[in-house]
Amino acid sequence: MTKDTALDTAPDTVLAGYRASIDNIDAALIHMLAERFRITQSVGAYKAQHNLPASDHGREERQIARLRKLAGDAQLDPDFGEKFLRFIIDEVIRHHEQAKNGD
Repeated sequence: MTKDTALDTAPDTVLAGYRASIDNIDAALIHMLAERFRITQSVGAYKAQHNLPASDHGREERQIARLRKLAGDAQLDPDFGEKFLRFIIDEVIRHHEQAKNGD
């Protein structure tokens, strides 16, 4: 076995540590998203019971502006933050429409 081959197969503890941290963050994100969607399901049910619209464009725009600023402050690309939030908002609206239609 050459020295290069031994290095290629040796465990990289630094990389493993980074990956373990990423895995923990991914797990936290999933749990946070699950909690967020549990709450928005309650919002959807409330809106359906009170015949409110599934979406609130004014609130959505305020949230996007607020979270774009938070993203910038956190040194995260605000465009990426907005795309991520828009995806979540669109999914929530879809759930609210389903609740309103009794699906």
